[in-house]
This record gives sequence, structure tokens and C-alpha cells, in this order.
Amino acid sequence: MSNIIGSISASHIPAIGGAIAKGLQHDEYWKPFFDGFPPARAWLNARKPDIVVVVYNDHGLNFFLDKMPTFAIGAAPVYTSEDEGWGIPTVAPVPGAPDLSWAIIEQVVADEFDVTTCQEMLVDHACTVPLQLLWPEGWESIRIVPIAINTVQHPLPSPKRCLAFGQSIGKAIRAFGPELNVLVVSTGGLSHQLEGERAGFINPEFDDLCLNALINKPELLSKYSSHEIVELAGSQGAEILNWIAGRGIVGGEAREVLRNYHIPISNTASALQVLEAV
Repeated sequence: MSNIIGSISASHIPAIGGAIAKGLQHDEYWKPFFDGFPPARAWLNARKPDIVVVVYNDHGLNFFLDKMPTFAIGAAPVYTSEDEGWGIPTVAPVPGAPDLSWAIIEQVVADEFDVTTCQEMLVDHACTVPLQLLWPEGWESIRIVPIAINTVQHPLPSPKRCLAFGQSIGKAIRAFGPELNVLVVSTGGLSHQLEGERAGFINPEFDDLCLNALINKPELLSKYSSHEIVELAGSQGAEILNWIAGRGIVGGEAREVLRNYHIPISNTASALQVLEAV
């Protein structure tokens, strides 16, 4: 049986990819953000995950508004990135873990979640930027299972549904035969809105509530509807759904190892949270 060691949740802003490419990690604007990651990498190096389940939202590289699955799971042997139009470089292909992907797909379908199974899948900045932050020297030692949640096209899944979806994934991982160490990486947000009358909106109080609840009371976030999440966190702040699903995967009790919160980075409340399963 495999072991879920914990989760790392982090922002996935495309501008971060540009900052990495330009070597701006020590720039005055970027340094408070990048300084949060060396302790996270030290925690990772001590635990050496074999597989990383990445919970994120696609930004049009695979799915667009005319065809937007609520939940999609990658089951490919390798995942590549392509130019999304943000001006950030593509990165090296990331190896997949199709055996675990299929075990997860079988379990979530048995638990009555309707998912899109992707035997070919591109990964965008929402997946690759956090991997670059956590494995800056390259990710040759890991394999991934990418899981995309619709946080873009309404109707969105509810926080309650995302938490239950994550719990189903966690059940599949724990029942998976090889003894592997599995890390959950959840990406997005926190609060931000990039368009309309509330462009630039950030809600530190709600972000703090979310970060505290995610430690050991994620069910507190289940009381909100997806519309309430958008009202409280902004239209793109709905990406907190990825973090909620990721916490569902970890399950049980957790200990917060690290938290870094910095505003704003590219009009976003950027955050990093490391939770260790106990």
C-alpha cells in the first residue's frame, strides 16, 4: 500500500515562470515570494516522494469554454508543455504514472464521480510552475498524475464536492499495491480577480481563514457554495477548489510545516503551505 506523505499548495501565476526564466529570484519584487521555497524543498528532500499528484486547473491548453470537464485525470506515460501565449518558456517533459492514474480513475468512478480520462494530456503553467519552484534542478526523480478541476466555466463544482473527490482519490492511493511515497501538490490562488469592476481584488482575511481551515478542518470550507467562494475570493480565487481537493486526498490529521503568504504578486495573493500527514 502506498503512503501519502502530505501536501504542498502553491500559487501558479504565469509571471512566476517568467521570473524564473529571467533569474529574478532575488529581485526586490520577487524575493519575498521565492524565499518561501527553500524550506519546502528541504522538507521534500528529506521525504523523497516517488509520485506527485498535481491538482490544478487547465487554462485552455487542453480544455476551453466550449468543452470544460468538471474533473479530468491524466493517464499518460509522459506530459509535455506548450506555448500558452504568456511568453514563458516550455519546460522538459514530465514522466507520468499511468498505473496509479488508472487506479485512481477506477476508484473515483466507483465512487460515482464522472471524470474525463486523458490518455494524452498537455500540462500548462498551473502544473509546471509549481514543479519548477519545488524541483528547480529538474524533476527526473519524480512521476506525476495531473488532475484538472474546472475553476473557470460555471457551474463550478462545490467545495463539498471537491473535498469528497479528493477523499476518493486518497482512498485509491492508499490501496495502490506498490509501496510508494506520494506527495500532493495543489496549485492556484489564493484570492484574486483579474477582470471586471473588482480587478485587483484580494481578501487577506478569507485567505487566512482558508489556510487555517485546510490544516485540520477542511470541512469548514464545505459550507460555502462555489458562488460564495467567488464573492469572497474573486473570480480566479475559485482556484481554492484545487487546494480543498488536495486536502481531501491527504485525509486524516495533518501538521502545518510551513506557510508563506505575500501580496501582491501579479495582482494575486500568492501563498505556499506545506502540510505533513500525521
